[in-house]
Amino acid sequence: MDINIQTHILQVENDIIEIRRHLHQYPELSNNEWNTSQLIMETLQKYDIPFENGFAKTGVLGIIHGHYPGKTVALRADMDALPIVEQNSCSFASKHHGIMHACGHDAHTAMLLGAGYVLNNLKEHIHGTILLVFQPAEEDAPIGGAQAMLEDGVFATYTPDVIYGQHVWPELPVGKVGIRNREMMGASDRFHITIHGNGGHASMPHETSDAIVTAAYLITNLQSIVSRNIDPMEASVITIAKIEGGYAPNVIADKVILEGSIRTYKQSIKNRIKERFFIITNQVAEMYEARVEIEYQDGYPPTVNTPKWASLARKSARKIMGPDAAPEVKPALTAEDFSRFLNRYPGALIWLGTQLDDPTAQKPLHDPLFKLNEQALPLGSALLTQIAIDTLHELKKDENNDSCFY
Repeated sequence: MDINIQTHILQVENDIIEIRRHLHQYPELSNNEWNTSQLIMETLQKYDIPFENGFAKTGVLGIIHGHYPGKTVALRADMDALPIVEQNSCSFASKHHGIMHACGHDAHTAMLLGAGYVLNNLKEHIHGTILLVFQPAEEDAPIGGAQAMLEDGVFATYTPDVIYGQHVWPELPVGKVGIRNREMMGASDRFHITIHGNGGHASMPHETSDAIVTAAYLITNLQSIVSRNIDPMEASVITIAKIEGGYAPNVIADKVILEGSIRTYKQSIKNRIKERFFIITNQVAEMYEARVEIEYQDGYPPTVNTPKWASLARKSARKIMGPDAAPEVKPALTAEDFSRFLNRYPGALIWLGTQLDDPTAQKPLHDPLFKLNEQALPLGSALLTQIAIDTLHELKKDENNDSCFY
């Protein structure tokens, strides 16, 4: 099928930018994306795309039936914002103080709606069904919205044969995408440790069990897990991100709280780190005559692409953006709730280059000054469209090749 997707994208380009800017102005936190969900449904209705809603409270499923029977491809976009005070001064900066689309989910939603518009207009050329998955609560780690959508039956009627997600990526320039055949992003677990000691006067440490000293040794020893228990060729990290403890300069603390996260790619590495984490934490506490409470939350699994569909997405990107569209990229230890979909269905996550024209002005994801290059948004919609069409075509070929002739 020879279709000039870029021509169709031009018809909806203004919508994509306007929707993204509106969502950026009125961001909503995880599990509270009510107005965002309403805008999505109104836009789908405007584009004459049937939909179902109510998955994980605010999730929406757009459904595009091709003119011909065939397989099913799902395209997913997340829609929630972060609890960050935006520091940008652009005309469409957040009007909800303390909430910001600092991870590009506003762009993800807008690009998927744009792709939906084009795909719906191309129905007479399409063999199969395309699902537009608008997912809430991606930032609500370690719980997330993907699992809740699955449990609410988002794919009960239409089961995807392949699923794709797309994430803006400020490290890549516009016109480039990051696609890997296997690991794209890491697993992310969280922990909360409460150290209970015995407090007392700073001049009489021998009568106490100093929770701060215990915490200091624990932090140091936890770092030895990666450096001494894990193959140095395997990526992993343990981060202590928060410490609370102490009352006054002359009071030995009886309680310290540590919070942090563990990032890995492989399940075996995660299991090993988790095992050593519990052993070291309990033994350090015993060594310093303290007591510990450990709350450990298994978070998002690693995001691992299916090689076949990652390769197809790479070819689709080259059709849209040229032969150099997909440079080699390294995986990232940041985590993605899309991994829960990939654990159940084959598919791929793609990073879309959204770097500003001046790379030195680019801030990273989750930064209060984060901005993205809006020139990338029509390209992102075009890429999702091309991927959906190419995947359905490939699935149809596979189906024909599986047929038996006697």
